[in-house]
Amino acid sequence: MTKQIRKAYRVRLYPNDEQQIFLAKSFGCTRFIWNKMLADKISHYQETNTELKNTPAQYKKEFEWLKEVDSLALANVQQNLRAAYSKFFKGAGFPKFKKKGQRDSYITNNQKGTVAITDSTVKLPKIGHISAKFPDKINGLIKSATVSKSPSGKYYVSLLVETIVSELPKTGLRIGIDLGLTDFIVLSDGCSVANPKFLSRLQGKLTREQKILARRREVAQAQQRKLSDSRNYQKQKVKVAKVYEKITNSRKDFLHKLSYKIIKNHDVIAIEDLNVKGMVKNKKLSKAISDSSWSTFTTMLAYKAEWYGKTLVKIDRWYPSSKTCSGCGHLLTKAELPLSVRSWDCPSCLQKNNRDINASINILNQGLMLAEQSKTVGAAGLA
Repeated sequence: MTKQIRKAYRVRLYPNDEQQIFLAKSFGCTRFIWNKMLADKISHYQETNTELKNTPAQYKKEFEWLKEVDSLALANVQQNLRAAYSKFFKGAGFPKFKKKGQRDSYITNNQKGTVAITDSTVKLPKIGHISAKFPDKINGLIKSATVSKSPSGKYYVSLLVETIVSELPKTGLRIGIDLGLTDFIVLSDGCSVANPKFLSRLQGKLTREQKILARRREVAQAQQRKLSDSRNYQKQKVKVAKVYEKITNSRKDFLHKLSYKIIKNHDVIAIEDLNVKGMVKNKKLSKAISDSSWSTFTTMLAYKAEWYGKTLVKIDRWYPSSKTCSGCGHLLTKAELPLSVRSWDCPSCLQKNNRDINASINILNQGLMLAEQSKTVGAAGLA
């Protein structure tokens, strides 16, 4: 069975000098429009207590250089700002102003071939073909392109493609996943995957490069020079960015491969629905939790399960998976099972329980029960 999906492909770009100038102009114009529209919205609301319905088009008369870049890139700024306001009204943070060099990017749409690819190039509106390196073969209809420049100075385009995928073969296997810090995951079949701790591995190198960057900043300030004019500072800033980039890329590659392996080998996957935002408030564990990227892993499992015809069940974060005996259901209190205890004997049925394996078994059992309830409710709704 096949399914139509939208999939993003990240492609490395190698623009020439002229194209780099145009991209810098595009990043600058989209950043300017975002900041200008946001500032005017804030000012208008403070004066009238009503929302300003401003658009990029109205600024082109005053700032004619905005006409030099892709108009769809500016139009997408309006859409993104509107979405940011919508999220704010739903409880998210207020939209922030953008700074140069921080997540430089813009989005454009494919209109009758304005965004296209060849074997070695990507075609973009108003700039033409840019040399590119494709990690994967891209099949399907390109819907949009997000062009970006990383802090390390590399250029990328993320192509959103409407494509067809085939569901993976059924295996008849089901698995429960317990997320952790020592082991990244512990599975209900007794297997585990060690936490690669990418940030911890490169923490020493990152700290050294950051210290050098701090010294370069002090030298520039002592000489009363702008950091943007200090070549030594800017070179070191790129070195720090490259370390962060290596951490991010290694982590993302690990999560993609592991999530696909689990989806490929199992028909039903049960996992905890952890409150990661709340957990990172713990100062002692925040760095380790962030380095683990549980949220990203769960998100990958979710969309890959949807793509490939598998079932992902999320278990309520308050379900006592660790403190419940998977053999008889006996529930221990928090005092009876502190975090330092990694294995325990059930006082009711005497089963010996490894804390993490026991939790993953309970997660699987709870997930299967919820999946069955969902089928029953669906069948009742159709009756």
